[in-house]
Amino acid sequence: MKTLFDHAAREGVGGLFPTCDVPAKAPADVLGPGLVRTNAPRIPNLSEGDVARHYTALSKLNYGVDDGIYPLGSCTMKYNPKLNEDAARLPGFATLHPRVDEALAQGSLGLLFELTEILKSISGMPGVTLQPVAGAHGELLGMFLFKRYFETRGEPGRTRILLPDSAHGTNPASAAVAGFSVTEIRSNDRGTVDLDVLRAELDSTVAGVMLTVPNTLGIFEENILEVTRAVHDAGGLCYFDGANLNSFIGRARPGDMGADVFHFNLHKTLSTPHGGGGPGAGAVAVSAPLVDFLPVPWIARTREGYRLDWEHAASVGSIHGFYGNFLVAVRAYTYLLQLGDAGLRAVSENAVLNANYLQERLKKTYRLPYDRLCKHEFVLSGEGLPNHISTLDVAKRLIDYGVHPPTVYFPLIVHEALMIEPTETEGRESLDRFAEILETIAREAREQPELLRDAPTSAPVRRLDQTQAARNPVLTYPFAEARAS
Repeated sequence: MKTLFDHAAREGVGGLFPTCDVPAKAPADVLGPGLVRTNAPRIPNLSEGDVARHYTALSKLNYGVDDGIYPLGSCTMKYNPKLNEDAARLPGFATLHPRVDEALAQGSLGLLFELTEILKSISGMPGVTLQPVAGAHGELLGMFLFKRYFETRGEPGRTRILLPDSAHGTNPASAAVAGFSVTEIRSNDRGTVDLDVLRAELDSTVAGVMLTVPNTLGIFEENILEVTRAVHDAGGLCYFDGANLNSFIGRARPGDMGADVFHFNLHKTLSTPHGGGGPGAGAVAVSAPLVDFLPVPWIARTREGYRLDWEHAASVGSIHGFYGNFLVAVRAYTYLLQLGDAGLRAVSENAVLNANYLQERLKKTYRLPYDRLCKHEFVLSGEGLPNHISTLDVAKRLIDYGVHPPTVYFPLIVHEALMIEPTETEGRESLDRFAEILETIAREAREQPELLRDAPTSAPVRRLDQTQAARNPVLTYPFAEARAS
């Protein structure tokens, strides 16, 4: 793919710049000798039109949920209503300065307060903070809350977190960063927590368990009440990773299941586009014993209006500057008001229906390790495809058909995993087309395996050596090669 340098004219000027008004003091005296360039920067000379065409061409190479199905398992890459974007762009929200006086931000503070009240209702839990700016950030806060809880109880010896092998990959990292050690709990043959293994690990060193509900196999923990009861009886706490909330939102509440900490992914479940690093929001709900530890400030409502309340001595402190990703909260609030209770129930109904529809069809072509009712997603396996075709080959071939591949090789408990989440926003026609493509690829694996091994063939970039790229990344433009050419 050509770059701006490939299109650059050998001579000429692509823009007019004002005369430099920086004093002519020797640069080395100002910056130090190690920071002074010895040669002029190589900047392409291009017209504004050339630059606009270049970036427009790049934008057309992107793939997003507005282009088609984006079945990235565990990520809920769904269509996001444009009305929510319009709300987030309203000048009163979009141009609000984070240090504005509270008296001039009453509408925005009121929105945040009302959003926390709605999230309390959805979760069935008495306390909510909107400060965390990502799911993993919410996890980390949850672990800090665990730690503060046991410190105040005089139980510093509770240093272990129990973690099912079907949990989200960020869970063990969040526990470790907060100073906990992690003990893995294996799944049983139904893909859920093995209760006997769990009970055998429960002792006075256990701070709690981190559960992904439903888990990354797309299976709901059918013994969830037994799991949380056992942990509570042993003196521990229960953390629920809520990234998969779209599978049961409006139908069940984590607080009723025994959760002590539950994080929302507002950007996944409640409609902010995500991917590529942000934006995100990982609001956290907590049970009654943990409310006092929530980060400051809180959003308080008084007779005079709304304000930021910093007076909470037991708080773990602030975990983000200002009050989280505000415009993500605006989108989530707009989305929730649009849907209402009936709409939220429809979200979970369609998420589960779409996933089971695809699972039932595709299990005839690909191996389904856990053949049971799924929730919002399911995990197939590329194991056993003919001619030594791998899951990676299938994923790369999907690109040739103009479809973003699902998550592959996760969760680790499924060999050659192909993790598919169609989300609740895809219609029957879209699901059928995706299934037909995967069925065609399976047929190609038998009859024309070279098509899969060479894929993708129609993308701007062919298949990369991903291992080499990860170990030895090239992060700068190769100026020497470009100059030589």
